[in-house]
Amino acid sequence: MRKSWKTIAILTMIVFVTLCFGALLVEAQTKIVRRAVDNFVFDNKNHYLPCEKLPTGAEVSRIVQEHRDIIKLIEQVNPGFVGVDIDTAICPGKADLLISYASHRDRVAIESIIGGNTFFGVPYRLQNR
Repeated sequence: MRKSWKTIAILTMIVFVTLCFGALLVEAQTKIVRRAVDNFVFDNKNHYLPCEKLPTGAEVSRIVQEHRDIIKLIEQVNPGFVGVDIDTAICPGKADLLISYASHRDRVAIESIIGGNTFFGVPYRLQNR
């Protein structure tokens, strides 16, 4: 049985829409495209955690104070061009660390100092400014 061009076009459109919807679902769960753009285009690193998974501002402040020597070591990677801030603006009552830097070399050094995906349990974001 021979299908008409109209039927083939409709089936093609259904497959295309299904694939697009699937790709959006995968992106929503993994943020793979967003991570790639952040990393390779902007030289940033984000944790992508929702507010309810972030620690309280008080907890972050306590950890930063306990590890002030490590914070100073991070800031000394490139004095005047590297900053460490407690960010409470996005999620009221919750916080993370926002570490800004001037070059990819700074980022590599900062990641080496931190040595993991959190700063003593505190999620952090790296932003190339």
